[in-house]
Amino acid sequence: MNYEEAVRSVWRHAEAAPTDEAEQMKEIIRYATLAPSGHNTQCWRFRLGNRSIAILPDLSRRTPVVDPDDHHLFVSLGCATENLVQAARAFGLKGNAEFSPESGGVITVGLEQSKAEESPLFKAIPRRQCTRTDFDGKPLAPEELRLLEAAGTGNGVAVILLTEREAMEKVLEYVVEGNTLQTNNPAFVNELESWIRFSDGEAIRSGDGLAARSTGNPPAPRWLGRLLFRTFFRAKPENDKNARHIRSSAGIAVFVSDVDDRNHWVEAGRCYERFALQATALGIRNAFVNQPVEESGLRPEFAKALGLGDRRPDLVVRFGRGKEMPRSLRRPVESVLV
Repeated sequence: MNYEEAVRSVWRHAEAAPTDEAEQMKEIIRYATLAPSGHNTQCWRFRLGNRSIAILPDLSRRTPVVDPDDHHLFVSLGCATENLVQAARAFGLKGNAEFSPESGGVITVGLEQSKAEESPLFKAIPRRQCTRTDFDGKPLAPEELRLLEAAGTGNGVAVILLTEREAMEKVLEYVVEGNTLQTNNPAFVNELESWIRFSDGEAIRSGDGLAARSTGNPPAPRWLGRLLFRTFFRAKPENDKNARHIRSSAGIAVFVSDVDDRNHWVEAGRCYERFALQATALGIRNAFVNQPVEESGLRPEFAKALGLGDRRPDLVVRFGRGKEMPRSLRRPVESVLV
């Protein structure tokens, strides 16, 4: 199987709804695994229950340098939860998600029989991607912005849409500052490198991580990819790229939680995933520029600049129209089932 074949086998809708209940549950979980996660770590496991599916954090896939408090990990679980609920609805099951801090952060999605409905968000799941390239710089229509804001708002989580150039330039200042701190941190660079899949074969074998193609780079043997990465991954070219990306975007979305706890991090993930799926349904791309919220010393300053008070900014996302980029892969369902 070559890379293009592997991508087609992952990023697809089911040809037909399974009639067997066990196979139906696995297919719903497959849709959940198409959610985004930091560095594409796929930091989740799934356990089938009595008319329920539990989503468990996989702490063996932590990224402790960029995500020391597991914030992004639980956001990723929220993204998977939203995909699961959307897919369950398409298969005639209403999903009710409950977060349990006492169980180490397990999310249990109870499933009840309901009318099958393929929402536009469900249909967008196999087409969604984090698009790491320039956008076309054109503004979005007011109705499109309204739909994105509605999709990205949840229980105790709001999304702030910044479309004025002055506000976007202010965000860029924090992105550049955060990126400079990260690229000059050897531990961050080592952690990032460990999740890059430099060759097609490496990406196919692991089914996880950041495929070189998805970042706009050609595939290469790992020894060569590491050498090139170590040589060229520097603050200035990365900052120049971030500036180009943000200035080509239609706007920036900042997701903000009322309370800084895991329950709200999960909810922020669900809100972001709805935002991303709604954007995909409208033909709009998005990509993370999370440096201002990943650097703990910078995050309070960023929050103050946005006038957030004590609220935590969870995610920073640029959006706009642009071309599709090559995709990263996913592990098979069997490898994430408990």
